[in-house]
Amino acid sequence: MGIILDSIRTIPDFPKKGVMFRDITTLLKDPIAMVATINEVMESLVGVEFDYVIGPESRGFIFGMPIAYNLKKGFVPVRKQGKLPAETVKKEYDLEYGTEVIEIHKDSLKAGDRVVVIDDLLATGGTARAICELAEEMGAEVAALRFVVELPDLRGRELLNGYDVSSVVAFEGE
Repeated sequence: MGIILDSIRTIPDFPKKGVMFRDITTLLKDPIAMVATINEVMESLVGVEFDYVIGPESRGFIFGMPIAYNLKKGFVPVRKQGKLPAETVKKEYDLEYGTEVIEIHKDSLKAGDRVVVIDDLLATGGTARAICELAEEMGAEVAALRFVVELPDLRGRELLNGYDVSSVVAFEGE
């Protein structure tokens, strides 16, 4: 995991003073670190029964698609409101400075489907929690949530209590 951790660039004071931004673009351009990251997430899913990978826009697409492909699972995108062309189901959730709305195609999940949510970052957990609630409202079961980076100080894991949650690397502090 050292190669993965070392490949993530930290940018101080972005997007605001006092925040240590964890930039995964440096991980993505490093083929060894990128492959190690995808492999690490796939290994964490050994023994987890599921039908689909759900990936939120946009970095969940980056990590979710190769995992769905390699594990021969379907991929279901979750996008910001107004970005999906067919009939959708939506979920509004709170952010630090307002609200956000995410959508999923109404016909993408059905009762009994088992899903894994994959995203790049677990911070406060609000987006991940909204995705879980949206999937469950559609009748699906959330089998696991996987993240590349976790910021434990922001306590997002607490909001996901009761779910199978893991991350590849963690950074203490914001």
